[in-house]
Amino acid sequence: MVENSIISCSLFRDIEASSVDALINCLRATKRSYKKAEFVFHADSMASSVGIVESGSVNVIQEDYWGNRTILAHLKPGELFGEAYSCAPEQRLPVSVVATEDTSILLLDYRKIISSCPSSCAFHARLIANMLHIVASNNIRLTKKLEHVSKKTLREKLLSFLSSEAVHSSNSTITVPFDRQELAEYLCVDRSALSRELSSMKRDGIITYKKNHFTLLQ
Repeated sequence: MVENSIISCSLFRDIEASSVDALINCLRATKRSYKKAEFVFHADSMASSVGIVESGSVNVIQEDYWGNRTILAHLKPGELFGEAYSCAPEQRLPVSVVATEDTSILLLDYRKIISSCPSSCAFHARLIANMLHIVASNNIRLTKKLEHVSKKTLREKLLSFLSSEAVHSSNSTITVPFDRQELAEYLCVDRSALSRELSSMKRDGIITYKKNHFTLLQ
């Protein structure tokens, strides 16, 4: 039985739920479980699979030579990763994917997604169209991250990020998917400086917060 999080994945958009199970078999899917902080993909490994988060969550991260970490994306159930390399099978991954809690992942053979199905699967054209849509959407997400980190001051970076989250949720009160260290890594800033700036913004009446729950006041 396919989990609802898999059926709702944008890769299977406009494909009947009753057909997703057969389609997953066609894609040679395998299910794997990961503990918190366990790596799903390692940087510099060969791209071989596309993953869908079935339960739990993962961070897509990039680390430099000294081990400094930048979070590129946080993915929840139903979201997909590894798709950018499905058309370049010889490409080594420049990023790692790590579980942020106990997580279940469905891994799909990317070759089965981008090539025609030998049995002329009725849904394969839709599958390829959905994959292109996902790649485009993720490019937009990375562009938004660049908008945040390109701001000159730490306060501007935080306001850009929090404003974007509030607009996305249509609510001035939001829950962000990062703890303080992860938020610092996402915005490419020092954690201590981040905490000081958040306290300053709270004193200035711009925001209130408790842990990863924020309310924008202005």
